[in-house]
Amino acid sequence: MAITDFPEHIKALGATLTSIEKVLDLDKMRTEIADLQEQVAVPDLWDDQANAQRVTGRLSVLQSELERMVALRLRIEDMEVLAELAQEEGDAETLAEADRELIKIEKAVESLEIRTLLSGEYDERDALISIRSGAGGVDAADFAEMLMRMYTRWAERHHYTVEVYDTSYAEEAGIKSATFAVKAPYAYGTLSVEAGTHRLVRISPFDNQGRRQTSFAAIEVVPVLEQTDEIEIPDDDIRVDVYRSSGPGGQSVNTTDSAVRLTHIPTGTVVSCQNEKSQLQNKASAMVILKAKILALKKAEERATIDEMRGDVQASWGDQMRNYVLNPYQMVKDLRTEYETGNTQAVLDGEIDEFIEAGIRWRRAQSA
Repeated sequence: MAITDFPEHIKALGATLTSIEKVLDLDKMRTEIADLQEQVAVPDLWDDQANAQRVTGRLSVLQSELERMVALRLRIEDMEVLAELAQEEGDAETLAEADRELIKIEKAVESLEIRTLLSGEYDERDALISIRSGAGGVDAADFAEMLMRMYTRWAERHHYTVEVYDTSYAEEAGIKSATFAVKAPYAYGTLSVEAGTHRLVRISPFDNQGRRQTSFAAIEVVPVLEQTDEIEIPDDDIRVDVYRSSGPGGQSVNTTDSAVRLTHIPTGTVVSCQNEKSQLQNKASAMVILKAKILALKKAEERATIDEMRGDVQASWGDQMRNYVLNPYQMVKDLRTEYETGNTQAVLDGEIDEFIEAGIRWRRAQSA
């Protein structure tokens, strides 16, 4: 970029950030932070642990968001100084440094701008992701495990917490299904665009003849509920089964029946949890998952469409929303947004922000 272009570009970024700050309402955010800090200072806060966790969690999220925006504003101001220095000295090295920093700032502003598009009722919640293998046999099970790794690596890149509730391993390789939570601000609103059928095309590592194989996996994303959410499920509507937790290959990892499977009889919804050693803890975690899925179904019914939040995901031909092609060429393409990249390995390693951002913009355009 030419030196003379820097001031105008930086000014434009500053104006965009100002618009974002207005939408996110920093003054309101500071007021809520002050109120939450008063609640945290109350001596008996932890007498009600659920409320204490809600208050401290919300405070942490808001403080992090405010610090992020304040820091970005300071970076733009520092960028102005750096650009002036580059312009005055005509120093190619300083100019290159300013150019690199400008690219980073642009990306940070774009990321914040995406956040302003997340205004749904549950968008700011944690996300509960379920992955299940579809058509394609052992390749599909392997693909399901690849997708789980992709999302967990994405979360790691952003320093988000992942809590795995249940993993059902396939006999030969991969997983039949898995359920895990991504705990981060706006995790549901961000990841909800990933829901749907994902399709993989590659030379099968499980085929002795080295033939190309197409396989499918389904992704379901629902918001994690809070205790204040009114979702009542009568005990008579739930069947509880207990069994022993197990790992890959059926190896026992627990000598007691601590794993829990809950079946919601009216809808046929089934959830499992085996990450805790205690049966009671697993049942509590499974109930959180079940309530989240029932909420998704209820919201879908209210909107008169089953795919509003959960999606009628078949994980088979004609239903895919994203293709991952590893042979005869390398490409990952989203069929809704048309966004694509040839760096398939980076995507499978968790570099999916561009796909997510394109999905969020596409969703907003569809609802406009």
